[in-house]
Amino acid sequence: MKHNRLYSAALAMAVFTIVYNMAEGIVSTWFGYEDEVLTLFGFGVDSFIEMISGIGIMHMVLRIRYQPNGNRDNFERTALRITGTAFYLLVAGLVIGATVVVITGQQPETTFWGVVISSISILIMIALIYGKKKVGDALQSEAIKADANCALVCVYMSIILLVSSALYELFNLPYIDAAGTMGLAWFSYKEGKECFEKASTNKNCGCEHP
Repeated sequence: MKHNRLYSAALAMAVFTIVYNMAEGIVSTWFGYEDEVLTLFGFGVDSFIEMISGIGIMHMVLRIRYQPNGNRDNFERTALRITGTAFYLLVAGLVIGATVVVITGQQPETTFWGVVISSISILIMIALIYGKKKVGDALQSEAIKADANCALVCVYMSIILLVSSALYELFNLPYIDAAGTMGLAWFSYKEGKECFEKASTNKNCGCEHP
C-alpha cells in the first residue's frame, strides 16, 4: 500500500512537470517575443522540449511501478531520441539567434518578465527535485533519483535566465541577452547528448553536475 502511494506521488509529480512546462513555455515564448528577449524565448522553447521529455518520464514511472527491474522500453527510447533531436535543433537556433543579436546590436525592451519567470521556475524545480529524491529514496529507485538529478539542469538554465535578465534590467549591459542565450545553448547541447546516450543504453541520468 505504501509503495502504491509513493508511485502515485511520483506519477503526480511527472504529470505536474508536463503541465507546468507547457504553461511555462507558453508564457516565456510570449513575453520573450513581445519584449525581444532571446534568452527568455529560448527558455520557453526549452520548456516545450522538457514537456516532451516529461511524457517519457511519466511512462517510465508507470513501467517501473510494475517492472522495477525492467530495462528502458521502445517508447522511452523513442521519446529520448525525439527530445535529443529537439535539443540539438534548439542549440542551432539559439546560436544563430545570438549571432544575429550581436551583429545587429538588438537589445531587449525589458527583461522584467525574465526575472519573474526564472525566479518562479527555480523555486518550483527545487521543490520537484526534493520531492522526487524523497520518493526515489523511499522506493530505492535509481531511475526516479536519476530523474531528480536531471532536473538540476533546469535549475541551471533558470539561473542563467535570472542572471542575464537581472543584469540587463539593472544595468542595461549590452549583449548580455546574447551571452545568456549562449549559456542556454550549452546546457541544451548537454541535454541533447544525454538523451541520445540514454536512448542507446540502459544507463540513468549522469548529469548531477553541469
